Amino acid sequence: MSKTKINPQTLHKAHGGGAWKVAYADFVTAMMALFMVLWITAQDEEIMLSTSRYFQNPFQYAFEENSSGIMKDGGSSFQGDAGQNKSMVDMNFLHTLASEFMRMLDIEESDPNAPVQVSVTSDGMRITVYDRPNQPLFEDGTYELTKWGDFILENLAWYVDRHTLRVRIDAHTPVRDDAPEGQIQDPWELTTMRANAARKTLVHYALDPHKIDRVTGFGDAHPLKGQAPDSPVNQRVEFSLAVN
Repeated sequence: MSKTKINPQTLHKAHGGGAWKVAYADFVTAMMALFMVLWITAQDEEIMLSTSRYFQNPFQYAFEENSSGIMKDGGSSFQGDAGQNKSMVDMNFLHTLASEFMRMLDIEESDPNAPVQVSVTSDGMRITVYDRPNQPLFEDGTYELTKWGDFILENLAWYVDRHTLRVRIDAHTPVRDDAPEGQIQDPWELTTMRANAARKTLVHYALDPHKIDRVTGFGDAHPLKGQAPDSPVNQRVEFSLAVN
């Protein structure tokens, strides 16, 4: 009985090779990547920012105290308190917003003498705009904004509206014995009118007036900690922002 020889090349062709498996695997991987991108873009902005931070440096992010994905002790955030986890996400979100606002104004965050300072608080952010002689926010002794002041408030209006924030406006001034003629004499009147001028300008630049919770002039009653009551640095407007 004769045996038929099988050509190895014929056998390879009969099985069709494995190229289709590689192509199929690439297709499945691409579809999964597409699904992940679509899922991420559908999330809230703070989740997107937190995810972005993770992919930029996943090892370091996993051990950060403020990480929203993994707790400090290494346990999954789903095992912790839901309010605590939400707070962590918010803090990451607020720090990112603070950096973004300073970049908008082209101001270095680490500069202690910057005319604008941003700090993250337990309930939101505080943006302090100093009315300094070399870069005044208002015309001296009045509530008329300078071009610089108008620029700050135009950007702030867009910023608050874009990130669905709420804002409180507090104006302050240093103690002074006597104001020059033509300037507002009463510190309470001056700061109240400046705070209201800031409010009107934000609304002028299309900010929804219902996003402004409070407008207050504090006169010279609240100097900065560590500063003399008559120090010019006390002349400032503070914008407290809270996430809706």
